[in-house]
Amino acid sequence: MSDTPTKLTQETYDRLSAEVEDLTTRGRIEIANHIEAARALGDLSENGDYHAAKDAQGKMEARIRQLQALLKTAIITESDHDGSTVIEGSVVTLRYVGDDEDDTQDYFVGSIEERQGDLPVASPSAPLGAALLGQAVGDIVEYQAPGGSLQVEIVRIGS
Repeated sequence: MSDTPTKLTQETYDRLSAEVEDLTTRGRIEIANHIEAARALGDLSENGDYHAAKDAQGKMEARIRQLQALLKTAIITESDHDGSTVIEGSVVTLRYVGDDEDDTQDYFVGSIEERQGDLPVASPSAPLGAALLGQAVGDIVEYQAPGGSLQVEIVRIGS
């Protein structure tokens, strides 16, 4: 994980802090109980329940470390934006240049942890997200994708 600070709203910071608290208390106890129950079943080398519980424990501990690192460097942002330009936390409707007028796609610009619903995320550290920041409705933005240069028009900016 990068040492670059992640911008989070206070609401998301609080939600992630609560998730860490839950995982480090209830989650660890629950996993320990699953591991102990699986151990009681016998031979560990062929015990699928035991291996599944240990795998779940590893994933949970990785999530705890990820969240702790993110929260340690997080910057709390205010959400008093007028929607005139794209900032972190904006929901942006884009149309790829050359596509039909009605063929648009919504993106959330910001951290994956700030994600809103099922919207795809355009991280500010990714080419599309970086190109969108500071732009306004009607602007055509060019960015480098793995397949080459792409252009998008900003159709709408929301929050």
